[in-house]
Parts: sequence; structure tokens; C-alpha cells
Amino acid sequence: MDAAVDASTSQFELNEEQRAIQEMAQAFAADRVAPNALDWDRRKHFPADVIRETGPLGLGGIYVRDDVGGSALGRLDAVLIFEALSHADPGFSSFISIHNMVASMIDRFGNDEQRLRFLPKLTSMEWLASYCLTEPGSGSDAAALKTRAVKSGGDYVLNGAKQFISGAGDSDVYAVMVRTGADGPKGISTIVVPKDAPGLSFGANEHKMGWHMQSTRQVIFEDCKVPAENLLSGEGAGFGIAMAGLDGGRLNIAACSLGGAQSALDKALSYTAERKAFGSRINQFQALQFRLADMETELQAARIFLYAAASKLDRKAPDAGKWSAMAKRFVTDTGFNVANNALQLLGGYGYLHDYGIEKLVRDLRVHQILEGTNEIMRVIIARALIGR
Repeated sequence: MDAAVDASTSQFELNEEQRAIQEMAQAFAADRVAPNALDWDRRKHFPADVIRETGPLGLGGIYVRDDVGGSALGRLDAVLIFEALSHADPGFSSFISIHNMVASMIDRFGNDEQRLRFLPKLTSMEWLASYCLTEPGSGSDAAALKTRAVKSGGDYVLNGAKQFISGAGDSDVYAVMVRTGADGPKGISTIVVPKDAPGLSFGANEHKMGWHMQSTRQVIFEDCKVPAENLLSGEGAGFGIAMAGLDGGRLNIAACSLGGAQSALDKALSYTAERKAFGSRINQFQALQFRLADMETELQAARIFLYAAASKLDRKAPDAGKWSAMAKRFVTDTGFNVANNALQLLGGYGYLHDYGIEKLVRDLRVHQILEGTNEIMRVIIARALIGR
């Protein structure tokens, strides 16, 4: 990554271990992800083999306890990792984030038997994981989900469908929010569903604007039988489990925006230093210099904001939830705007796939929607401000 990243992190006083974590993720991203990102995007290829290579690096259980193979790192450490990975490919980085969300849920809310059964294979990346909350009829209103699980002997029988599930069909396990009780959040539970569960199937891969390297499908349950021992924390705990993972998930997706936007700015700086018009390199024109200056300023502000929010979550500060929502809203909006401005600076070349910026614009746009839309982030922030 460029010197601008190093400058801001030194001001945030990263310690030696955090710098080593950051450099490890940067090196892997530069070597194994960046050279392939455009090809994966073009072919809509899910690179399961390269994703699994992150397991030995400790990226399969970044904030999972170490007794089951996790790295036991903090949220700021995770942000550094996802920022570095997304500099090469935001879609790749985002899938690693989703996998870690599931692993963290099992680590935090699973019993000893569940942790030992699932987590060693998740932290090693032998198994990949997907998170299943959104449904065709319930997005932002997650408490209205309809997928139902009914106890039948030693199993739960699931019926319903989940929508927009990253990794669906490719992942090995699915953390699924289901309704086991009455309407509302208190009737929701969480069940870990293996890929080979009878009655589990997947819809067609969606044709998306971005994140082409990730499969995105419906996950469909038709009298799907899952052992009752796969229920996390008992019936009725699911909504709390789902929400507990979202603060960290929001920071992760913000980090993915930050790294992608930094990549776009880096590409714009290189291009404008070489491209000539009217007898001069175009980075000598003041209007363009001002645009670059604003992009740099906005990215650095977003970076410091994100690191501060991650530090609050690490410290379990009372306002960590509000800061996570603010960081998600601010950083994902900023990241998309910077990437979009970078495309404009390249003119017609920015619109071409081979230059990589149009892919970043497409990939970063969804970050303003997932892990809670940025409109929902404003609701969370406003409620915190007025005491609700």
C-alpha cells in the first residue's frame, strides 16, 4: 500500500504486532489476490482455493479464541486485515469478513461441544461459512423474518428461504436465523446448517452489479432436517446473536470500502502522473490537484474514524454501537465517492475493465447497502443521540 496509509497508521500509533499483521495481509493480497482479481471478476469465479490459503495465516478465525485454532485478535487488528485485503479485491475481503462473522458467532455463543465440532475446521478454512439473515420479504426489518424451524424429535425441520447470501452453494456451513416462536425478535433462534443437510438447496447465482467473484444465491429450506444439537444458545436467542455480530461486521465492511477506495486513489495518482494533455502531465492542473487533495483528505479522515470506532469496540465502550454505525455510514459513503471520483479522473479509461477502477466502483457500491443500509445507520445514530 502507499505511503499515505503508513502515515495515518503511525499517527494512530499502531504497535509492532499490529504492523506485522497489516504487512502480512498486504503481502498475501499483493501476491495471491491482486494479480487475479480482474480475471475472477470477468469469469465470475469463486476462488475457494485461494480463500482457503488464508487459513494457515490465521485469517479463518481472526477474533476466535485460540483453543480452537483462532487468532484471538481484536477488532482493530481485523480492520487492518480487511483494509489490506480489499486493496487487492473488496469482494474477496468481504467474503473473509462474512466467514469470520459466522466463526465468531459460534465461538461466542456455542457450547463446548459445538465449538470443538465446528471451529477447528472453520478457523483452518477447511470449511467455509455463510451468514443467513436476510429474506425475500425482510431486509432492514430483520425481526420480521419468516423462515421457520419446528422441533421434531432430535431434529429441527426448517422451511423458508434466505436472500442475497454470499457464498451460498460454495460454503460448507450456514448460520441461519429462524423463527422458533412467536412473531418479533424474541421468537428468533440461530441454527448452524451443514451443506449436506437433507432439504437444503440453492437458487441460481444472481446477476449482480459487483462482487462478481462471490456467488450470491437464495438458500432454500424445504423440510430441511438439522440436528437439534446445532441450535446456538437455546430458542429465542437468535436475534441477539445476529445483532451481536453486526457491529464488528459493519466495521469490517467499512474497512473493505477503505481499502478499495485507497486502491482507486492509488490508480488515479499513477495515471494522472503519466497522462499528458495540452503539453503537460494532467496532475499539473490545479483543478485536478484539488480533486486529488480532497480524495486524500476524505480517505484519511475515514481511516482515523474507522480505527477509532474499532478501538471503542475492542474496549467495549458504551457508545461502541453508535460509533460502529457512524463509521459504517461515513466510511462506505466516502469510499464509494472516492472510487467514483477516481474513475472520473481517468476519463474514458476509467470506464474500461482492464484499468480496474470501474470494478472498484461496482464492488464498493453494495457496501452502502449491506450490514444494515446507511439509512438504517442513521436511524441507529439518531436513536443513540435522542436516548431511545
